[in-house]
Amino acid sequence: MHAVDAPLTTTVVGSYPQPDWLVDRALLAEHGVPRVRAEDVWRVPEPYLEQAQDDATLLAIRALERAGVEVITDGEIRRESYSNRFATAVEGIDLQQPGALQRGNRPTMVPRVIGPIQRRRPVEVRDLQFLRSNTDRPVKITLPEPFTMAQQAQDEYYHDDRALALAYAAAVNAEVHDLFAAGADVVQLDEPWFRNAPEKARVFGVAVVNRALQGATGTTAVHLCFGYAALVPKPRDSLNRYAFLEQLAECSADQISIEAAQPRLDLAQLRPLVESGKRIMVGVLDLGDPRVETPEEVAERLRAALEYVPAEQLIVAPDCGMKYLPADTAFNKLRAMVEGARLVREGM
Repeated sequence: MHAVDAPLTTTVVGSYPQPDWLVDRALLAEHGVPRVRAEDVWRVPEPYLEQAQDDATLLAIRALERAGVEVITDGEIRRESYSNRFATAVEGIDLQQPGALQRGNRPTMVPRVIGPIQRRRPVEVRDLQFLRSNTDRPVKITLPEPFTMAQQAQDEYYHDDRALALAYAAAVNAEVHDLFAAGADVVQLDEPWFRNAPEKARVFGVAVVNRALQGATGTTAVHLCFGYAALVPKPRDSLNRYAFLEQLAECSADQISIEAAQPRLDLAQLRPLVESGKRIMVGVLDLGDPRVETPEEVAERLRAALEYVPAEQLIVAPDCGMKYLPADTAFNKLRAMVEGARLVREGM
């Protein structure tokens, strides 16, 4: 059986720590999660940056392999954030005079939409080709989900949230097709804003996912984020349910990725997704805790998930945001995850 479809397959959500020689990690933390470009975080001058990113990506690939992860990514090493690499590469936005949206106590700089959103060129195909050519394991690559990109933009053209999100979805869909053609085993859409804007998500969220994945020729996933624990710590007892989750039983994605460790998620919420036949990627590593879990702790979290998700539908992953961890912590957590999954498999 292909590892992508095997019971208790191990994977990562997407990111892995970028080396200190490549990225000023303190400055990156100051930026938070940039929506527009943040070129100042790169330590390597532009003429040598792509080569340096390739070298760092290769290190991430090898680290994931050594940790024993079965379905790997490129660590998102070339990205300043999960979203801005793609979101700033499309036509129809003004990056020279970006917009600003009030988030909390300060404005956040965002893409300003001034015309039709269109993908001008492949954005992550070379990333995927580099990953594919440097490992014999199944590979996954991630894209920002269109609903989130629409919520992270200042719209001065469409004046309609649904229309803007569907325009982003058409651009993402073109990228999805090219990524599968280039050898991706899994393409994942990252979606934190279903949690932040659940009322809008209930109106058109599933339609946007389906448009983005329309005609996909490989395994597709949607990841729902609670917010990076490393950047925005939250009370553990107040966020144990997603505001928008069960509705994704109706979407076309094959896999749904959720965070369960840091928020202590109420796993009963997964029942509609399981009944729909989705495979569920369950986060079993708490990235808000600097301590490395033991394999036995991971195994305990997996056994709790198995009370709700059959083994053949369960995928093992960390919670999201590994890029903000120290590299040794991230690696050792992944080793514990892989070993914990092995313990559970052996006991089945």
